[in-house]
Order: sequence, then C-alpha cells, then structure tokens
Amino acid sequence: MRLLYTLVFYLLTPLLLARLWWRGRKAPGYRKNSWQRLGLGARLEGPVIWVHAVSVGETLAVAPLVERLLAHYPGYRILMTNMTPTGADQVRKLFGDRVVQRFCPWDLPLAWGAFLRRTRPSLCIVVETELWPNMVACCSRSGVPVVLANARLSERSARGYRRFSALTGPMLQRLSLIAAQHEADAERFRELGAPAERVSVTGSIKFDIAPDLSLRAAGAELRQQLGAQRPVIIAASTHEGEDELLLRCWRSLRELRPDLALMLVPRHPERFASVTALARQFSEQVCARSAGKQPNSATDIYIGDTMGELMMLYAAADIAFVGGSFSGTGGHNPLEPAALGLPVVMGPDTFNFAAICDALEGAGGLSRTADDTALTAQLADWLDKPAQRSLAGSAGEAFVKANQGALDRLEALIAERLETRG
Repeated sequence: MRLLYTLVFYLLTPLLLARLWWRGRKAPGYRKNSWQRLGLGARLEGPVIWVHAVSVGETLAVAPLVERLLAHYPGYRILMTNMTPTGADQVRKLFGDRVVQRFCPWDLPLAWGAFLRRTRPSLCIVVETELWPNMVACCSRSGVPVVLANARLSERSARGYRRFSALTGPMLQRLSLIAAQHEADAERFRELGAPAERVSVTGSIKFDIAPDLSLRAAGAELRQQLGAQRPVIIAASTHEGEDELLLRCWRSLRELRPDLALMLVPRHPERFASVTALARQFSEQVCARSAGKQPNSATDIYIGDTMGELMMLYAAADIAFVGGSFSGTGGHNPLEPAALGLPVVMGPDTFNFAAICDALEGAGGLSRTADDTALTAQLADWLDKPAQRSLAGSAGEAFVKANQGALDRLEALIAERLETRG
C-alpha cells in the first residue's frame, strides 16, 4: 500500500510544484525556499532535535516546549519545520536565530533521504496529527525515534485512518511514543494499531498557557485606544462565511449597545483584504491593524490582519467568539481566550477540540450555539449581564489553570527518549 501511495505521490509532484507556484501569487512565502520541500538545504552540524509544527497554531502550541528544549539541551541544535509560510514566519518571530527553520519535505522517500542525511536528527517531535507514512518509515529506517506530541485524533479523523488502515496501521506501529491529549484520543490510536505500551495520556500542552505581563499590557493599551468603557467582542480565527455572520450579529447587537466594538481576526492571511472590504460594507469606521493607524473610540470594527498577535488581541476584549465553529472545519482553540478570563462562545462545529470544549462548557466557561440567532442571543445576554459574563470568564480561567501540567509530563517522556539515544 505504501508503494502505491508513493508512486501516486511521485506522479503528483509536478502538480504540487504548480500549486506551490500558484499559491505564491497571493502568498509569496510559498515560493520561497521551495527546494526545501524536496529535502534540500545546508547540512547541520552536531546533534539535532527536530520539531515539526505544520502551521501557526501548532507552532504557538509547541513554543513552550521548544523554549524548554533550548534551555535544557544547549548541546543540541533545534530544527523546526513547517508546511506553511505563516508557520515559518511565526518560528522566526518567536525564536529568531536560536533555532533553524526549514520547510518540511513532501512525503517522498528521496526527499526524506536527502533531508535526513543533511540534518541527522537524534529525535523527531511531531505536533498533534501531522503524520506522513514515508516520513515515519524513513525515520524508522534511519533509526530516528518519532514522538507524536500533544496528539489528538477526532472520531472523524479516525474514520479516515480506518479507510486506509493498510497504510496508517504500519505507520502508527513505527512511532516511538504517542503522547495523547485525552484518553479518548489514546484509545482511538490503540484501536488503529498503535502499540498500547507506546501510548501515554499526558494532557494538552495548550493548557500550559501563561500570558506574560507585556502581552496583557499591550492588550490593555489597545483597549484604551478603542475606548475603555465600551464593550468589545473579538471574533477570532474566522473562516469564510463566519465574518459576515459575526458582522450581522454585531449590527443587531448595536441596537442594545450602540457603542459596541467588534474585532475581526481572520484565520488565513490571504483573506485579510477581502474581510476588510466586507467590514466596510457594514461601517465606515473600520481600522486595519496592518495599516499602522491607531484605532479610537469612534472605531466600530478593528481588523486583526497580522500574524502571531491573537493573544494580545484577546487581552483587549470582553467576550470571545472562536471561529471555525460555523464553517464545518471543527473549530479552533478556546483555551487561549479562557486563559485570559474571557467568556467563550462557539458554533456547533467543535470536533477538533471536542473533549476540551465539552469540559470547558461543563465548567461554565464556554457556550456553544446552534445558529446565528442563538449566537446573537448569547452575546446579548452577556452584554446585558456583566456579572454573568464575569462569572463565565472566571470559570474558564480556573478550568485552564486546573488542567495544567501536560508540558512537564511530555518533557519527561522526551527526556527518556533522548537519554536512550545517548
């Protein structure tokens, strides 16, 4: 099965190159360092710990672990790979020249052979679910242990794995460790063929959030610019269709609170311009962060069209809507606003964070809504009742703090693998 998969991948490579060039028209970063996707690049000297995080969300999630690796393993070089240019930019922003950043090779044996010869990693840490059959097989052949960290597997994804069990089963059996977020994730991995003794439940490292004082201060400064006394709702990580939905909600809510401000933060940078244009159909008082112009108390809609600043934007809001939950894409991480004491509202599509959303909702920090009418009603309720809003925010913040510690457990398991490597 893997031979057939590999043959098809090789045949599709010209199309992948064409798609890379096409996407580079709007996002030039896709064309930059494109040879790295074939495993090419300068050789790395000394022992290497390789961390793969597909894009921005995974990079931010694994950043605390990378900081610990840098502090505790100064004799190793840290190599981080990404699939997207926004992920690569986030790595450079967070770590500068303290780590080596490259694009992850496509899942071709020749590309992996070239990559592994040039980097010679002692350990590979893959964040969440970004597994590729040839990647794992080539690492296994080269004696490189692969750790799946902060692993999650929704029932929907598990069904996809089952359909291709001849391909995914051997891949899971080659992993050195699966550090699952929840027991439900762990059980799905075991059912799909992962050896039970190599599956551990460590919890989600996304709980180990510690927003620093400078971030909170920057959020407070932005809030002062928008107007300290007016309510602010943030719609974060929105997908196509959700921006208009939130803008319609905002327009309805203005009947209750005419001074209500909305912060819109699209998930993908290629949508920044179109979302800004859409917002201007709802108000003339629109301010885009990338323009460098400060908002003021007359600003109705603030567009967060920059990367890596979401936590700071959350710190300037009263209520958070987390996107991807009305788009069928499974929702994004609700723990970030909860950690800052914000009440969180989402739509019905939360399968990417099902266990976390269930638990956060049970703790009183999250409300899930079925449609735009229910969403507007929930937002109106929190705007009208500040005490309930504060109670929900406090419950979410306490829930996050009570579930921290996954980072310590994961680091201990990684240390065991590195010690075994000598």
